Amino acid sequence: MGTFDFLLQGLLVAAQPMNLLYALIGVTLGTAVGVLPGIGPALTVALLLPVTYQLDPAGSLIMFAGIYYGGMYGGSTTSILLNTPGESASIVTALEGNKMARAGRGGPALATAAIGSFVAGLIATLGLAFIAPYIVKLALVFGPREYFALMVLAFVTVSSAFGDSTLRGLTSLFVGLTLACIGIDQLTGQARLSFGVPDLLDGIEVTTLAVAMFAIGETLFIAAQGDRGPDKVEAVKGSVWMNAADWGRSWKPWLRGTFIGFPIGAMPAGGAEIGTFLSYAAEKRLTKHPEEFGNGAIEGVAGPEAANNASAAGTLVPLLTLGLPTTATAAIMLAGFQQYGLQPGPLLFATNPQLVWGLIASLLIANFMLLVLNLPLIGLWVKLLTIPKPWLYAGILLFATLGTIGANPSVFELGMLLAFGLLGYVMRIFGYPIAPVVVGLILGPLAEQQLRRALSISQGDVTVLFTSPIAAVLLVIAALALIVPLILRARGRGEMLAQLAASED
Repeated sequence: MGTFDFLLQGLLVAAQPMNLLYALIGVTLGTAVGVLPGIGPALTVALLLPVTYQLDPAGSLIMFAGIYYGGMYGGSTTSILLNTPGESASIVTALEGNKMARAGRGGPALATAAIGSFVAGLIATLGLAFIAPYIVKLALVFGPREYFALMVLAFVTVSSAFGDSTLRGLTSLFVGLTLACIGIDQLTGQARLSFGVPDLLDGIEVTTLAVAMFAIGETLFIAAQGDRGPDKVEAVKGSVWMNAADWGRSWKPWLRGTFIGFPIGAMPAGGAEIGTFLSYAAEKRLTKHPEEFGNGAIEGVAGPEAANNASAAGTLVPLLTLGLPTTATAAIMLAGFQQYGLQPGPLLFATNPQLVWGLIASLLIANFMLLVLNLPLIGLWVKLLTIPKPWLYAGILLFATLGTIGANPSVFELGMLLAFGLLGYVMRIFGYPIAPVVVGLILGPLAEQQLRRALSISQGDVTVLFTSPIAAVLLVIAALALIVPLILRARGRGEMLAQLAASED
């Protein structure tokens, strides 16, 4: 069967009434969460993990993907109207989008962001559908040493891509790997790091850790910042629609942003932030209106927003085909797969093709839903910014606690939720990224299992890990994934500081 056949089968799965409902709930929640400053899609997916425990795997994963896409859409609204990015990937949009809103052109800025996101999401999702089978064919020849090298790549990716310091990322990863060692050793049957506590013999629950770190810890950290005073929301004046000149200046940046964002999102240690900065830099060089950059150039909104959404689809390429998470939300989606006993990777395409292709096809449907939801309901999304922050944080904490009780009614589990929540809060205070802890807990046992298999086959010869061409290439990529983000981060930081300095003048 070809890609078109699989995609049509996936559309049949995604078009089922309940799955359409899950997609609608996902994109609506994702957009609402993307609009709220400081509350990202990773937190929302983490909150829903325990709630969806009893749901159909396809439906809940479709909902998670809808939240991811919706969060990318919604972040542009806050960036343009409030000059406060709701999602880290929307930082660049604020540079030109807020200037357009102040000049009374908030409507066209929101329109080009929404339509650009739709175009990019559509093209990038089709790219995901056609590229994924080729990566899966390559990955099907993997043995234990290749899988171990792949896990090393995953560990390096999340450690170097998240946070401002690679050392802090690696420290967070080792916290997760240590937590992964707790419980019964699968090979020997011996208890490890359980300290005589029976509840720890089954290991640490991934769902509890994810909810605690992303929901409890993140909320405590944001709430601890205090009230910084009322934010000024720029009113949307005039028509929301774009005129002919806006269309003429936007369509090329949409396409360029798509083709910049998608491959960067699909790369290990990629991420949406890098793609948006590169897209903005490209548009600034290619524009016929250089005098408008820094004063509200529509190209500076169209290109980065397209790159933002294209990278979201690109992120799903390594996640679905290799089990590599390259963003915090992808790490939580990986935990979502795990709670149903599913491991993303080449075997998932062979053993559960309906779920994978249903998920990919649902992204096409989610894109249409988001286009319909965003522009007509812009007034509703703006009103969300008036929700009192104490109510918002209290609601998140209550929802996280009730969800954990519902999934695992245990006093010990609630204690773990509180302990890991406080750990997440302390890590945020000192600038340690959260995603590597979750990835270490999820992938640690798999990496250990593959390493033991490889060493058993070679009778303890460690050099076997480097003699396979595929494993060697993956380890070289892991080394590059450690070095390249340091260079890109330094360049991106320099460009962002320059743009911010120019925007303040």
